[in-house]
Amino acid sequence: MARVHNFSAGPAALPERVLQEAAAELMDYQGCGMSVLEMSHRSAAYREIIDDAEATLRRIVGIPDSYRVLFLQGGATLQFAAVPMNLMRTGRAGYVVSGVFSGKAQREAERYGRAEVLATSEAEGFTRIPDLAPVEERAQADDLDYIHICQNNTIYGTMYHELPRCLDVPLVADVSSCFLSMPLDIERYGLVYAGAQKNAGPAGVTIVIVREDLMGAGAALPCCPTYLDYRTQADAGSMLNTPNTFGIYLCGKVFRWVEDEGGLVAMEARNREKAALLYGLLDRSTVFHAVAEPASRSIANVTFRCSTPELDAEFVEGARARGIEGVRGHRAVGGMRASIYNAVSLDDVRALAAFMEEFESRHRIG
Repeated sequence: MARVHNFSAGPAALPERVLQEAAAELMDYQGCGMSVLEMSHRSAAYREIIDDAEATLRRIVGIPDSYRVLFLQGGATLQFAAVPMNLMRTGRAGYVVSGVFSGKAQREAERYGRAEVLATSEAEGFTRIPDLAPVEERAQADDLDYIHICQNNTIYGTMYHELPRCLDVPLVADVSSCFLSMPLDIERYGLVYAGAQKNAGPAGVTIVIVREDLMGAGAALPCCPTYLDYRTQADAGSMLNTPNTFGIYLCGKVFRWVEDEGGLVAMEARNREKAALLYGLLDRSTVFHAVAEPASRSIANVTFRCSTPELDAEFVEGARARGIEGVRGHRAVGGMRASIYNAVSLDDVRALAAFMEEFESRHRIG
């Protein structure tokens, strides 16, 4: 059976090379006589796997020694609690609410201290990134433990094209759906975290990159579970307990693929080309319209809709009949969404664009 054009928002498409390598090694990993699925996480063979994954990630992102890399579990959602339990030491942090997940992160943080909403675009239906001037002004007071953003909003198809200037306040970012899609100046952040299931690997692995000075001994709040204490996890090399061994192994293969394909500069160029193709079509269309405002549009998730929910449903079903999967919008907002992550090829996007043009010709207005 031919593989579909997969535009799912996550779990998402993986590079075919990675899938083929994993399939070839499934029964016997490099002469070990066993699968990585069966291998002890304390073995020398697995130590090489996780060390290589971290080393490759450090190379492609440019992570300095002053930051630690953690391979955890629980998704980005668990980090909504872990971040304040580790960093909210004076009981006050700032949050920019630009969509569903940043809102969830802010509400979770309220359980551990005061999580101020510094800016939000909720009144506009989250179709844009909020004005960051109030965020930058608030940072000057220097009484916040950190400022939190969700850098790309998967549901609404918006992303930050400029980061807020936070001065000495650590910037924390949920980068789940834009991680590895473009260069990341890690020294602009105190901490970033990402669920791997968009661009970095399979569901079940969460990557945290945290500045060393934010993890002082005993820095976590007393209520913080041992598992969520960044210092404890860093000291244990992400092996406080059995990690997601197979997921980390696949992440390492994805990191190698990104590196071999030209790194994050090449990924950004490809993703911008894919996005430009779809946004250009949407801006010319009389049937479809893009959801996100132009200045806030994501290069990872392109959201759009027709004039009626009935036409939206017809489009989704017609796409599926042509082997185009995953374009139904999030259940909270409806419409359509094309997630054009790294492993989604330009040919995949051209197939979607061709069907959009066909659909347009049948339903053109005027």
